[in-house]
Amino acid sequence: MPTASRRVLVPLDLPPAAVPDGTVQSLHGATMGTSWSARLVADAARLPELHHVIQSALDDVVAQMSHWEAGSDLGRFNRALPGTWQVLPEAFFTVLDCAIAIARDSAGAYDPTIGTLVDLWGFGPRGAQAPVTAPPSGAAIRQARATCGWQRITLDHATRRVQQPGGLALDFSSIAKGFGVDHAAQALERAGVRSYLLEVGGELRGLGAKPDGTPWWVELERPPHDACTTSSTAPDTQDGPVDVVALHGLSVATSGDYRRYFEHDGVRYAHTLDPRTGYPVQHTASVTVLHASCMVADALATLLTVLGPDAAPAYAERCGLAARMLYLTPTGMRESCSSAFTDMLT
Repeated sequence: MPTASRRVLVPLDLPPAAVPDGTVQSLHGATMGTSWSARLVADAARLPELHHVIQSALDDVVAQMSHWEAGSDLGRFNRALPGTWQVLPEAFFTVLDCAIAIARDSAGAYDPTIGTLVDLWGFGPRGAQAPVTAPPSGAAIRQARATCGWQRITLDHATRRVQQPGGLALDFSSIAKGFGVDHAAQALERAGVRSYLLEVGGELRGLGAKPDGTPWWVELERPPHDACTTSSTAPDTQDGPVDVVALHGLSVATSGDYRRYFEHDGVRYAHTLDPRTGYPVQHTASVTVLHASCMVADALATLLTVLGPDAAPAYAERCGLAARMLYLTPTGMRESCSSAFTDMLT
């Protein structure tokens, strides 16, 4: 296979970054069914404290928003009786408010209320207990969709409450991880860390420079080669250029349907569902979004995946999003990059 070319992206409004004294330290941990890692400039003696800072922030997100933990605030909302109100923690309310705003702006192509559908397709907690190996029936999908709908959510901003309309299940798997990155990054900054690269399950946020004056360079994720075509007989094509970005005051999130899926009768059913149809998305291999907020980047990467090759590029242009979209074709991948993304290329 030919050697891939290299593209370099730098934020257009790159703020100045002081060159810190010290050495780059590394930390690792587990959260949200995946791992987290951090590289930061700090005294080695502070590492136990800073590990606790990051882990506590991520544990807080899990306690509030995990649909895998029955005792989470989200779990209690999903089980609440019809018509009841629940006061939400500030972080939970922030994420829900953002998710509903994106759902409204996208006319429901993004929807945080599809927990029942996610479970039906085997990509939620029930699927972990009894793996799904075949697509559900059309009748089951219609029944599940009847319980969904972001329009059914009523928020009271003054009291930070949300009403359970009955049978509605929130699923924050497309936004909570990104928020966790932001939440932990803000905790690091409150602890006095001014130069870091933080990653949770592939979503990243960076700030500052390294002691040698260079930024935190990150290679953008691309699908594995065997996920780059819809045909098993397609020619061995180049996967595409290697993209690296300077993460200073910037986050990156990638939605890739090669990560979680099952196959049935030769058809791949991936974990990203289109709320408007109830079925998995087809033909989108990967979407990467660069944004100041990792929470927003996470949600928008999912939205652009759902919108697909016909609508996603136009949506990214309308919103000024820096996005790289990779689409499956019978002969390989087709790339579509927004203007805001190409403007960052140096």
